[in-house]
Amino acid sequence: MSGDLAFPDPSATALVLVDLQNDFIHPDGAYARGGSKADEIAALPARLAPLAEAVRAKGGWIVSTHFTLVPGRGGEPMISPHLKAIRPFLRKGDFLSGGWGHDVVDALQPIDIKVEKVAFSAFYMSRLEWVLRKAGITTLIFAGIVTNGGVASTVRDAHVRDLETVVLEDGCAAFSEQVHRTAIDALRPVSTVATIAEVAAAWESA
Repeated sequence: MSGDLAFPDPSATALVLVDLQNDFIHPDGAYARGGSKADEIAALPARLAPLAEAVRAKGGWIVSTHFTLVPGRGGEPMISPHLKAIRPFLRKGDFLSGGWGHDVVDALQPIDIKVEKVAFSAFYMSRLEWVLRKAGITTLIFAGIVTNGGVASTVRDAHVRDLETVVLEDGCAAFSEQVHRTAIDALRPVSTVATIAEVAAAWESA
């Protein structure tokens, strides 16, 4: 852990669940259909559920980001070329706003604030910053996938917006443990890095 953990105002703190969606994680989701799975990613919802309950109990917020494929003509999704190249199995209906695959997995429901995103960072072309300011949220505890993508990009964008951030090193995952560890180490200069247990203990004393 880097830095001293303290949450003096639970109502100004949010657990941010990055892209923990059915289409990414559920056995019936788009990524499982395409054979793109990782045990560490699948394990995250159960690992994070107790912390989410603790955050709710003390009046903290649960914020989720939702990777979104925007439908174009005929409902075919608009997919960036780089994503289409590495995930050719993505098809019409995947990550569709309002759909089952687009939503957060059941184990982490309910969600207070849901924010759609179309790129790695949840701040890019979204309402995330606006809604955080309206809710009075100034501290963000990050969990989710993938550590080197959506998590890292959103944490860095939060940092330049002067938001306090904590990254849960065992509450995030990537498709490779080495990639995950490298991404966590790279975030240490801009964020506090802690375990779920360390954050839970600090939250209990908030």
